[in-house]
Amino acid sequence: MTNTQNPGHTANERYARGLAKLQEIDGEGGVKVVESLADIAPDFARLLIEFPFGDVYSRPGLDLRSREIAVVAALTAMGNAAPQLKVHIQGALNIGVTRTEVIEIVMQMAVYAGFPAALNGIAAAREVFAADDEKSARPLAEPRALAEAAEAA
Repeated sequence: MTNTQNPGHTANERYARGLAKLQEIDGEGGVKVVESLADIAPDFARLLIEFPFGDVYSRPGLDLRSREIAVVAALTAMGNAAPQLKVHIQGALNIGVTRTEVIEIVMQMAVYAGFPAALNGIAAAREVFAADDEKSARPLAEPRALAEAAEAA
């Protein structure tokens, strides 16, 4: 199957490019979102990887940091996309946006989207920051193969 907008790119190339970009931004979190759709809407999961990440995020016009700042702002302004906002706040942190910058982006949206949307955005950021703190406070799990080898010895 060929992408009609870019005849030289097959759907498989778009998917591979999109999956790589998704993992670069969101790591495990983005992949979990896609996997959660596999049983009910696998075609939608594929589109979610191919179009936004394989086509749009992969364009050369903006760096990933700028794109994630825009996404955090847009999702905050929408006011009704908390799960997606949390994923993209984590993605922004993953690619170098600071917590202070995330809060400033969300606060800026109070001017254009209202205080309720900004308050919801701050609540989402609080949850992401807390989960991130908890994750970094836990000791790293020992890889299964190493643990099994240690038990066998």
